[in-house]
Order: sequence, then structure tokens, then C-alpha cells
Amino acid sequence: MTEVATKGELLLVGCGNMGRAMLQGWLAAGFIRPDEVHVVEPAEALRAEAAALGVRTYASAEALDAGFKPATVVLAVKPQVMAVVLPAYRSHVTESVVVSIAAGIPVSVLETGLGAVAAVRAMPNTPAAIGKGSTVIFANERVSHEQAERVARLLSAGGAVHSVEREALIDAATALSGSGPAYVFHFIEGLAEAGTQLGLPPQTAMALARETVFGAGALAMATDTPPAELRRQVTSPGGTTEAALHVLMDNDALKILLRIAATAAHSRAVELAGEA
Repeated sequence: MTEVATKGELLLVGCGNMGRAMLQGWLAAGFIRPDEVHVVEPAEALRAEAAALGVRTYASAEALDAGFKPATVVLAVKPQVMAVVLPAYRSHVTESVVVSIAAGIPVSVLETGLGAVAAVRAMPNTPAAIGKGSTVIFANERVSHEQAERVARLLSAGGAVHSVEREALIDAATALSGSGPAYVFHFIEGLAEAGTQLGLPPQTAMALARETVFGAGALAMATDTPPAELRRQVTSPGGTTEAALHVLMDNDALKILLRIAATAAHSRAVELAGEA
């Protein structure tokens, strides 16, 4: 374990699907010890699951010791309850770096609810649950270099971590990597349906679609070769791939559709931040 990852105690507020996945990742990677973690989770069943990991659990913020000052606080509650939840933790975070993974919640909301706090807004995606995700972070000016390193280290349990210098870019990242897995899942659905229409058994078509996307992604990650060149390498003149690409690339059809989709996601992300 590295000093930067384990210095001080950690408070996790909310231990639903993403909160629990992050907690399991931290513990499995040895980034922090169970006895250094405190979890506030009102749902009894979820609290029991967290307790089974060896961490300390609480039903509410009121159950925390009055003088409890964790080094790191991770907010993994639903965006719609964030503003209501924050004030209860105001006295506990005066020495903390606070990390929010709630979509659409700007740093200004954290500062309003918690005061002049070192705050980091993070946008992970669902593959982070298996350590294959991407997380984009923005830190306000109160976050120290040591705190930024600690946060990046913790979030790296979920995969790659990228930092942006303008908070507005979090909304762009939401449209790309935050929502992006859903685009890929839909592509897998469509590819499998196409295979079924061509006569493959549904189970075989789905397996081939999943394996194809997984393998292509792994190949793209394993080399510095640009995706455009990888595409050219698999496209034989006059072959089957070229025939398919004539459809997908005609008038940049697929690229334009993806731009429209990402723009719609970005617009909604901006709206959510404005509504927070």
C-alpha cells in the first residue's frame, strides 16, 4: 500500500451499486484497509453487505462521532438527494477532500452544502465496476497536490483516471465515456440481431457480437496504431468488410449519428447541472 492512498480515514456516503463496487475495488487493490473505512448507508441490507467487508457502518450521519474528520469523503448518493444530504456532513469535512460521483452535480452545489471545502467532481462509467472503466475528474482550487494524488489513486481502482482543468469538460466527458458504454451495448444488441437475421442461432449471434466488440476494443488498447489504420488493415479491397463499410461510412453516416447522439447527451448533462 502506498502512503498517498492510505493516509487518513475514508468516509463513503452511500453504498449502492457504484459505491459498493468502488469500495470492493479499493479493498481488493489494497489501497486502504477495512478498518480505515467508514460507510454511511441508510438501507439496512446494503449496510449489512458493507459491514461484511470489514468496514465500519452507520445508518446516518448523526451516528458519526462529532469530532470525526476523515481525510477523504466519497459521495455516492443519488443526484436528486445530494443537496439534502450534504448539510449533515458539513462539520466533518473541514479537513477532507470531498469526491462526488453524482452525475450532473456541479462543484458549486458541494460548496453550498458543505462550505469552503476541497472538492472533486468525478464522472466514472459502469466498466469501473470491473476495473476497466474511465473516470474523468475536476478539482476546485482548494484541492492540494497531495489530495489530488490520493483521489486519483483511489479512483484508479476502477480503471483509467483523466483530469480536466475546466468543469464544463465534465459534461463533455459524460457524453463520451459516461454514457458511452450504453452506446456500445446498443451496438452489440444490433450486431447480434443482424446475425440472427442472417440465420445464426440467437445465442451464437450474441456470443459473436460480444466477443467481437471485446476483442476489437482490446486490440485497439494494445497498440498505438490509430483506429483508422486498424480498420484499413482488416478491410481487404473488394471484400466483405469493405462492402459493410460502404454502408456505415457512406456520407459519414455512422460518425454523424454518433455526433448527434453525443451532442444530445452533452446537452442533457448541461441541463442537469443547471437544475442541480
